[in-house]
Amino acid sequence: MDAKVTLLQRMTFDATASYSNFHVILDTVPAVGGDERGFQPMELMLVSLLGCTAMDVISILRKKRQEVTAFEVKGHAERAEQHPKVFTHVTIEYHVTGKNVDEKAVVRSIELSAVRYCPAQGMLAKVVPIELKYFIYEDTPTGPQLVKEGEYARAEEA
Repeated sequence: MDAKVTLLQRMTFDATASYSNFHVILDTVPAVGGDERGFQPMELMLVSLLGCTAMDVISILRKKRQEVTAFEVKGHAERAEQHPKVFTHVTIEYHVTGKNVDEKAVVRSIELSAVRYCPAQGMLAKVVPIELKYFIYEDTPTGPQLVKEGEYARAEEA
């Protein structure tokens, strides 16, 4: 895999990768010379983590024939106050809405992503604690109703 970032102006960069050839704009805040025209690199790192695990989990839930009608993965990263301002703790929340979604299927999907399939999570979990929470909603005519919530703990954390 190859990628590059090319300076456009001030602190704005065009980022692309050789495999997909899509483009993403990177930038930063005005206080450090940016124009806020794109993702900050650490934001993109969190988005990459969420996208990686989201693709795993929804794929596994579909293979398990779970009737998922909506799916969202949210993340929060705490950062060190001093440079290099690394992530010090990450929380990932899986919000699964559907018809009779099985909690065991959700937990197993999260587990497989965490310990086997998601390379972003595999790398980051070696250096920062990642908390994995899930929320299961029943899709009803009046809107989603929360029916289960919990947390997945990796075996080495349990």
